[in-house]
Amino acid sequence: MSITVRTYFVVILSIFVIVLTSFLTYTISKESSTTLEKQIGESLSSDAMQIADNLDHFMWARYGEISLLKELELLKNPKDIKEVEKLLNELQTNFPSFSWVGYTDKDGVVQAATDNVLVGQNISERPVFKEARYQTFIGDVHEAVLLAELLPNPTGEPLKFVDISSPIFNENNEFIGVLAAHMSWTWTKEVSQSVLKPTKQKKDKVDVLIVSKIDNTVLLGPNELLGQKLDINAVNKAQSGKNDWSIEKWPDGKHYLTGYALADGMLNYPGLNWSVIVRQPEAIAFHSSEQLKTNVIVLGLLSTVLFATIGWYLAGIISNPLRKIAMTADLLRKGEKVEIPYNKGIKDIEILSRSLRELLATLTKTESELDKMEQLAHLDKLTGLHNRLALELYLKKLSPNATFAFLYIDLDGFKLVNDNLGHHHGDVLLQAVANRLKKAIRENEHVFRLGGDEFVTIIETTNLYEHSTIVGKRIIQSINDPFTIEGNNVQIGCSIGCAFYPMDDLDPNQVLRYADQALYRSKDTGKNKISFFKS
Repeated sequence: MSITVRTYFVVILSIFVIVLTSFLTYTISKESSTTLEKQIGESLSSDAMQIADNLDHFMWARYGEISLLKELELLKNPKDIKEVEKLLNELQTNFPSFSWVGYTDKDGVVQAATDNVLVGQNISERPVFKEARYQTFIGDVHEAVLLAELLPNPTGEPLKFVDISSPIFNENNEFIGVLAAHMSWTWTKEVSQSVLKPTKQKKDKVDVLIVSKIDNTVLLGPNELLGQKLDINAVNKAQSGKNDWSIEKWPDGKHYLTGYALADGMLNYPGLNWSVIVRQPEAIAFHSSEQLKTNVIVLGLLSTVLFATIGWYLAGIISNPLRKIAMTADLLRKGEKVEIPYNKGIKDIEILSRSLRELLATLTKTESELDKMEQLAHLDKLTGLHNRLALELYLKKLSPNATFAFLYIDLDGFKLVNDNLGHHHGDVLLQAVANRLKKAIRENEHVFRLGGDEFVTIIETTNLYEHSTIVGKRIIQSINDPFTIEGNNVQIGCSIGCAFYPMDDLDPNQVLRYADQALYRSKDTGKNKISFFKS
């Protein structure tokens, strides 16, 4: 029994299309959904880490303020209690997160306090005094005891505090009292919301929990979990220092996509080892993944029917080798990674298939080389930082719906290094400076080298003045530390000018010029400092 060439071609082509499409549908569906689910999980993990970092940064700043204040002569030798009281009230005004700040004598009697609250009372049995007689004390979250009825509480919720207190010693190194502070717990909610707000439309029903190291007690989170012990793997892994994500079964019997991280301190702030947990119901978190699977399966089925139908009409017109080449070329046009089939037997088709394979290889290599050249064009050859061209492209993409601080940085004393040690040492110094600048900012932020010893960094933040001040001081401190350049100790400084986008101007390039103007104010007023543009 013989069959026509057309029937033969159609049968062979139909089988090939069905098998190939089914395989691709299954593979693409599985790989795409797995990749998407991993991205979603890593996003929650990243949110948890960012919240943990923000919590540590906030506590580090308050820790530093108390540690700094205790060294003031006014507190070591309190001749005028009214002046002490004025100082404490000014601290609370500038940093409202301090609900109460008090200054005690060596017996624990409050001598001065914000708004005169608890003045004259003895707090010697409270941890905020007992634990701070020899070294600075950081206390975990606790409910108000003495202050519950003395401080305003518009929300009506139980007041909770975090304690920071430090011993005060006079010039003879004798213990004379304690500088004690209660920080309102409400700031943690603000920190968490600031991280989640930019993505709240994409991350529906996301909960943030802060879990104490002590008995894994929930300090912040849904009302039904507050004060409860949370015994899940994510908390245990976070306490071991891991930052990752998992799918967890929670006490309510539901499964959640769970990101976790540990707030384990920053710099000289030891940290309270809070576990930061960010969770989202599994069905909501992976809704897009399930939708993708369905779409790929439907698309695969439609593709199978479509190619089988087309094959019936074209098989009588073109040969099987040409048909295979055409189908492969169509897949390439759609962006799939396939290889042109190599056919022997018919010389013209053999030449065509070989030429197409070589052309595809050449195009792929050329595209890869172009990508590499484009990347190199945006990098500074000496330091490896982004260059002025990369900065121009970055400025074009800035959104006026967000707020940014532009820090214009110039090195102080760099010319002397070039003059005294030579340009080679200057280049090595610039490379070392670039490494320190990258460490002084967050991973998702960039440092740009404009040329010479001028650099720019742009940070996105909602608290422009405070955050840019912290980053600026961190950069100055980093640059002030001595460098060792090929056996030579080198000491330089840096001056910084800062302007805000879009507050100072809607044109990012103009904001950059304003930051440059502020830089010259730093240069003219003593150098090694940060100055802000004043419109």
